[in-house]
This record gives sequence, structure tokens and C-alpha cells, in this order.
Amino acid sequence: MLNMAEGVARLGALAESPVVDTLARAFADAGFDLAIVGGPVRDALLGRRTNDLDFTTDARPDDILRVVKPVSSTQWDIGRAFGTIGARVRGEQVEITTYRADSYDGVTRKPTVEFGDTLEGDLVRRDFTVNAMALRVPGRTLVDPTGGVEDLVHGVLRTPADPQVSFGDDPLRMLRAARFSSQLGFSVDPATEAAMAELRQTLSIVSPERIQGELVKLLATDDPVRGVRLLVETGLMAEFLPEIPALKLEVDEHHHHKDVYEHSLTVLRQAIELERTRNPDAAPDVPLRLASLLHDIGKPATRRLEPGGGVTFYHHDLKGARLARKRLQELRFDSDTIATVSRLIELHLRFFGYSEGAWTDSAVRRYVRDAGPELERLHILTRADVTTRNVRKARGLAAAYDDIERRIGELAEQEELDAIRPELDGNRIQQALGIPPGREVGEAYRFLLDLRLDEGIVGEDEAERRLRAWWDERV
Repeated sequence: MLNMAEGVARLGALAESPVVDTLARAFADAGFDLAIVGGPVRDALLGRRTNDLDFTTDARPDDILRVVKPVSSTQWDIGRAFGTIGARVRGEQVEITTYRADSYDGVTRKPTVEFGDTLEGDLVRRDFTVNAMALRVPGRTLVDPTGGVEDLVHGVLRTPADPQVSFGDDPLRMLRAARFSSQLGFSVDPATEAAMAELRQTLSIVSPERIQGELVKLLATDDPVRGVRLLVETGLMAEFLPEIPALKLEVDEHHHHKDVYEHSLTVLRQAIELERTRNPDAAPDVPLRLASLLHDIGKPATRRLEPGGGVTFYHHDLKGARLARKRLQELRFDSDTIATVSRLIELHLRFFGYSEGAWTDSAVRRYVRDAGPELERLHILTRADVTTRNVRKARGLAAAYDDIERRIGELAEQEELDAIRPELDGNRIQQALGIPPGREVGEAYRFLLDLRLDEGIVGEDEAERRLRAWWDERV
């Protein structure tokens, strides 16, 4: 919660920082206004870490570039058409934008760029009141024409203008509401939330890449569940990930106290907790969080009612992996993320066979081989997938996974399990069997890989003897 006295002190410290002081003096000497705007002001007031600094000014782009050149080591003007000049000042990256007074056509997200004349006019066009504050420098005057400080005090997200107009201008702001709700832990003003629900279909004019970007930012927050709930409740999630709200219609056969939707949100939360515990210094693992959220999306399509009132979801892992791949491709995710998420979903049930009876070393090797580079993520997802309230069952599953991780570690030490491969490569196979490159070399390779998985390291001579015997029987 905002402590005003402390917030004002933090704003003062921000204004005194070398980069702000340098720019403030340069613009003042050139006869232009300058203000820190948006996120840095909000975060300073809240006591959050401020990242890249954003400034706004009455100077036009050519004037901005002229002012910053003497006080910066690098400049870039890729955003010049929108009034933005970037620079590196005293080792920090900053962006400085001319006051804007844009208008939108309601058909696309692309604004008609118009430069404004006043700071207040620039602020009222922004997405939320908490992002529509500015600190004039060097005078250190807080400018808050839309009540952003009051909304910070109450922890509320509200649009500066009528939300129908604000979201009508740029529907992506509705997804930003979900992201900021999670990022800041704020609730959304009722009128703002109602407008999100009413205008949800306008999201169709937003590019898949932009939607993906906001989804990634949401999942990278400390508590994405808050934002996910908001997107589902307003109907926005159904516009780009309809499989998530569809989970509310199903009942999980393992967790009768929760529907699959609630179970999935719990898995997401538990995966994040495990992620922090196991890899405390790592950046948020968005592919893991995506897999946690989507791991059961195959259930609605595989739901079967059994005699006696039971419900099954056979092969929902495979169905879910295919659905996730298709949906992530539509959202223009990169191929590595798509491969990781779909593979984790495909494998997320594999462990539960282990909990019913200890696997052979061969089965453990196959588990590691199939997981490949995603083994650590699979460990986390599988552990997070236990949401039962049955304490005895939960302890049993946790103990079983402790055991499989221990065995993987022991086998890894013995056999360098992280790089499972046959003891003979393709060239040695061709030499041993006297065959040219081709399909038969691949078949022989798979035979040796199965031998490696089933029996571990047998030695190159023994591997070659077994290969020749297999080949003789084959031909």
C-alpha cells in the first residue's frame, strides 16, 4: 500500500539521480520542458524497482535529438515517427517522447500520430490513471490530472477517460489491465471491468504478436493467476485461448473438490513456487508457466462418462499437446517455446505410473531420454500437478518423486545419463555391418539405443557383438 511520505521521498531521489539531473538540465538550458512519465513515477511511489526511464517533453523529435546528443553516448531514432528518441545517458537507456494527442479510427490499433502542446493533454490519453502521472524536472512537480495517486492508494486500475472510449481506441489495453492487475496486485474498477467484458470481441483487431506479448508479460508476473481470472471472467481469454475457460465445465477425476479450471490455476501457482525454490536466481520461466496453465486443456475433448458415475479423460495428455501446439502457433510463439510446452504437456502424466510401482532402471532411462532438455521443467510440472487435499496421498506422491529424482541422479553419475546415446555411432554401425548410409543405419541405431536404455553401458565390443547378432537374425 502506498505511503505518501515515503513515496514523495523516493520521487525526490529519482529526480536527483545522475541521468535525470543530466537530462533535466540539458532540456531546461535549451528552453524545453521535461518530465519523467508513466511507470517510473508509479513504481517510485510504490517503492518498486524502476527500470528504463521514460520522459516526455514539448520538444519535437529533431529538437530532442539535438539536445541529447551532447549528453549521451548513443542515440537511436527508430521511433521518430511516433515522436520517440532513445539514448544512453550515463550508462542508462532512456526514451524521450514528444507530447502526444493521438486519435484512433476504431478499426485498427494504429493511431493517427499528432503531437500535443501540454503535458496534461498527453497524460489523459494514457491507458490507466496510475500510469498517467508525471514528475516535472528539474522542478520536481508531480502532475496527476486523472487521480492516479488516489488510485494507487486504493490499489485500483481505472482508465483516465471513459473505458468504452479508452478500450475502443486500443483494445490491447484490456489485456494490459490483466497484466497490471497481476503485476501490482490491484483490483480493476467495476466500470473498467464491465467495459472489458462488453468490448472483448474488439480484440480481433489486435495482432497475434501483440496478444502473445501481453500474455508473456502476464505469465512473468509474481501472481499471474489474478490476471488469468480477470481475462476468463471478462470473456477476453475466450477470444485467444478458449481452452482455458472451457476447463470450467469439467470435473477432475483425481481432485473431486476442484474443477479442472481451478486445478490448473493451482498447478500454475505451485509451479511458480517450485520454480523459485529450485532456481531462485533464474528469470521467470514462461514456457513452464504456459505448460502448467495448459497441461489439462485436452480434457474437455476426451471426457467420457463411465458406468457408476465415473469420469475419465484418457489420452488427454496427447490431445492437450496437439491443442497447445496449434494455439501457440496461432499466437506466433517461437518454435522453441511451442516445442517445450507441447512436450511437457505430452509427458506430464508419465510419472504417475512410477508412483504405482517402482520402475526398472530401463524405465527411468527412458523417462530421462523422453524428457531430454526439459527434464527439470518436467520435475516441476509433475510435482505441481499434485493438488489433492488428501494429505496421505500427497505425501506418497511427493516421496515417489523424491525417489525417482534420486535414482535419476544416481544413474546420471554412473552412466552420464544426460547424454544417452548408443555406444556405436553411425560410422561404426556402417563399418560393423558393411552397409552404406541409409534407412538400415537408422534402424540399427535404434536397436543400439534400446539396448543402451534397457541395460545401460555394455561396452563397445559387446554392443558390436549384439548388433551383429541382431543383424544376422534380421536378414
